[in-house]
Amino acid sequence: MDRDNQLDRLLRSARAHAQESPSEVAPFGFETRVVALARARRPDQGLALPGFVRRVVLIALAVIVISTAAAYRELAENETFGEPDTNEFAIADAAIQDTFL
Repeated sequence: MDRDNQLDRLLRSARAHAQESPSEVAPFGFETRVVALARARRPDQGLALPGFVRRVVLIALAVIVISTAAAYRELAENETFGEPDTNEFAIADAAIQDTFL
């Protein structure tokens, strides 16, 4: 019986202190304030998209420059080793041809 009494008191207290359920609609002008605050924080950029695109372009340019330099270096190395007397594959090919001829 004591538990029932305590439960009743608890429920009555909760009912007395309960507020109305919050409304589903935002208060008047809330959306306008949120947009104004967002724009005030970034006056130079309305959206983060231009900054993101700028970063992507810079990274792409860096990748292009690095890959072009690597390709040029590889081609330069291949030209120095292109002579038959220094190319291992040419030496092995010549040895095979000498053996069968």
